[in-house]
Order: sequence, then structure tokens, then C-alpha cells
Amino acid sequence: MTIPSYTGVATGAVAAACLAAGCAAPPSKPATLICPYAPWYQHAYRHGAVATRETQQRMQAWYASRAAGPVSNVLSFGGGVNGIGVTSGTPKVYLVFYGSQWTSGGDPQAAAAYLQSLFTGIGTGGEQWSGTMTQYCDGERVAKGATSCPAGAPHVGYPRAGLLAGVWFDGSAASPANATAAQLAQEAVNAARHFGNTSADSNRYALYFIVSPSGAHPDGFGTTGGFCGWHDFTSSSFGDIAYANLPYVSDLGTSCGANFVNRGAAGVLDGFSIVGGHEYAEIVTDQNPAGGWANAQTGEENADECAWIAAGQGAAANVSMGNGAYAMQSTWSNDTNACEISHAIL
Repeated sequence: MTIPSYTGVATGAVAAACLAAGCAAPPSKPATLICPYAPWYQHAYRHGAVATRETQQRMQAWYASRAAGPVSNVLSFGGGVNGIGVTSGTPKVYLVFYGSQWTSGGDPQAAAAYLQSLFTGIGTGGEQWSGTMTQYCDGERVAKGATSCPAGAPHVGYPRAGLLAGVWFDGSAASPANATAAQLAQEAVNAARHFGNTSADSNRYALYFIVSPSGAHPDGFGTTGGFCGWHDFTSSSFGDIAYANLPYVSDLGTSCGANFVNRGAAGVLDGFSIVGGHEYAEIVTDQNPAGGWANAQTGEENADECAWIAAGQGAAANVSMGNGAYAMQSTWSNDTNACEISHAIL
């Protein structure tokens, strides 16, 4: 996992320390090395979970107490799950504002408008933040364990017309105070139905963001979870449904990225674009976890390996898009062996 740049601890050393210490791994992900403070410890469905900054510091301290050598950050292909590895077509994001609270005081920071603008902007204005993801691929030409893509393999698509395909304020009922993972998955299926995506083909490149209102604690957010967001997929009669759990991250302030890039009022919503971008980058490169691209030794995904970098190579920064600039984090690039905030579109 990535340790923030302000810790001064290398990512590889952290992963290796965990290995040396004999970290537990859930049966469903035997190659993953999980340390006890990680948000995904005993919660294997929390793929690509963004640890809060405090949680990540606790993980760093735990790792640092155990000496070991470096481990590669290179991602490898997981072979696909149900034939799906990455979003090897043009991605489409559907924003689902979960619960009646959204129209009754549950959005004090106007996050709904900000997220709609963000996902409208990603892929426009020639932005190259999305370019890093386009190096990853899936399909029958790609061997399980591959660390690069062969000629002719379908790659993650670049959303030249923007990502946003639909918005739903689901006010049919209040969002649960503590939505379970199963309830979040069901809301994603409900959203597929709402948008008319009722076949496997229509959901192949569809990504659903289940956004909870302020004051809610989906899957323990802000209470016991230690995370700012995560993603997974669920099977349904409409095919496999890829979705992200995106809580109201500004409820946790700087713990989930408020003012991480921008200062004052300009940075209040930084966490929404950083965490939202993190989960988007991981869904498109690992749409049906863990069949896409991940670190075979640590289980980290492309955005996990570059989370909360404050300075130096791969530092989070404002990324200019066709409709403005947004605070974004970098993501891991196999072909440059680094965290990149910008990369050529392949």
C-alpha cells in the first residue's frame, strides 16, 4: 500500500514489512497481504478502499515496526472474473444520490453539483490524468499474471465526451443511517433498472457510484471503517454490476482529503474529487475484482499505490479539464514504474 509522502517511508518497504510480519489474508484473496489496521482487513469486499489519512498513518507505523526489504509495485492481470477484467470500452458513470436526505438538508457542501461537474469533465479538454488507465487491458490475449498488454488486446477506454451518463436522486426512502454492503449493492442494481440498463451488455461498461448523504455511515464510514470509499461488483439478472461506495467524505474533513490540494473554501470539496477519482481509476482497471490489474503480492490497486502523496513524484494536484480544474491524485503506471498525475492516452 502507499504511504503518504510526508511519512518518508517507501511503499515497497511497507508491503514487504507486512509480508515479513505474516499479515492475514482473507480466503477469497489469498495473494493479498492484509495488515490489521487496513480498512479491508476481514472485509475483503472493500476493494481499492481509500484509507483515511489517520488510518494510513497507523498502518505505516505498524509496518515500520517490522524490518524487511522492498517489494515491487508493478500490477499484474488477474485473469478476469466472468470474462471481465477492465472497462475495455468507453466508461459510463452513473451517479446515484442515495436517499431522500439529498433534498432535505443532506448536502450542506453542494457535493452533488460538484460530482456531476467532475464526472462531466473527466475525459474532456484533453486531460491526461485518465491516460494512465488506458495502458491496462483485458481479453483472451492477456495471460493471467501479465504485467503489460500484448498487441491487439482491448484497453481501458478514454471518455472523450466526458464520463457522466446519468444522475438519479433516489428519494424513494431515506438512505440508511448505516447501510450494509448488501444494501449498497442492491441500490446499484436498482440504479441499473432505473437507467434501463437491464442486460449484461448494457452494464459491461457502466459504473455506478452510490453516494450517501451527509450524516450517513455506509458500511461503517466515519465510525469503524477507517476508509473514505471502496468499490466492488455484484451479480444480478442484469449482468454483473460494478459500483463504488462513495460516502459524504467531507463529513470527515481532512481525514478524507478536504483541503489536501487547495486551501480554504476552495479545497472543502477536494476529497470528493480525490476519492471519487481514486475509485473511478480502480473500477476501470479492475472492474470485477480481482480479475483486473492489482499488485499480486499486496493486493493493492492502481490508485491505492499512489494515495495521499503530498509532494514530489505523483503528488496530488489540480487537473485541468474541459469545464474546470479538480483536485486529483496520481495513479500507478506500469510502463513508467511510477505514480503519474499525467500520462499519454493510449
